[in-house]
Amino acid sequence: MGIPVKLQVFEGPLDLLLHLIDKNKIDIYDIPIVEITSQYMEYIEAMEQSDLNVMSEFLLMAATLLDIKCRMLLPKEVNEDGEEEDPRQELVEQLLQYKMYKYMSYELKDRQVDSERIMYRKQDIPDEVADYVEPVDLDELLSGLTLGRLQSIFQDVMRKQTDKIDQIRSRFGKIEKEEVTVSEKLTQVEEYAIKHKQFSFRELITKQRSRIQIVVTFLAILEMMKSGQIVIEQEQPFDDILITSRMGKER
Repeated sequence: MGIPVKLQVFEGPLDLLLHLIDKNKIDIYDIPIVEITSQYMEYIEAMEQSDLNVMSEFLLMAATLLDIKCRMLLPKEVNEDGEEEDPRQELVEQLLQYKMYKYMSYELKDRQVDSERIMYRKQDIPDEVADYVEPVDLDELLSGLTLGRLQSIFQDVMRKQTDKIDQIRSRFGKIEKEEVTVSEKLTQVEEYAIKHKQFSFRELITKQRSRIQIVVTFLAILEMMKSGQIVIEQEQPFDDILITSRMGKER
């Protein structure tokens, strides 16, 4: 008759690896991969799990351990900086991260247990106390009040209300956004160039109603100059810009 052995239930393969590391008092940064792999395989063989999804996670870690074990037997690889790569490095990082989250879960569990021991007492103020309103003696409150004093109080209140008003922004009117696109303005300027053939830039912008209209008109002029629809001339710096239309001609 065999001796029944009760195995500890582990939440996953990393949990099992941490258990083996703590059990053997191993430095997590220098894992003896051969010893850990052997013990890990013994646990896998002794586990009785009908859930294939759970077993697949443990078997995947077993394959990873065997892969690391094989790579440890081969000559060490060298990275771009000329340093030797440790095949265990990625596994160590996973274990450290899992260990951090595991201890964080313990801390949260302890806080939950502590919070369950705290009892709160509901508010039980008597109705007569909650409804109590301190009486006001109007004679005492209005004693010494004159028309001059009342006017002074009124002026102080109005002055405080005036101080709350932004003296600059309060004078702003309603700002309406003017929608204008370069393509629309380009069509307008092309029609203007076909009719006038030659005109000045100053003449064109004086017909615009706003600053954004002037900016979009300037962009349209640049686009027409780029495509060869117009020719721009300026004899001296800061002189008026003369625009000649080439619409309909060979560019």
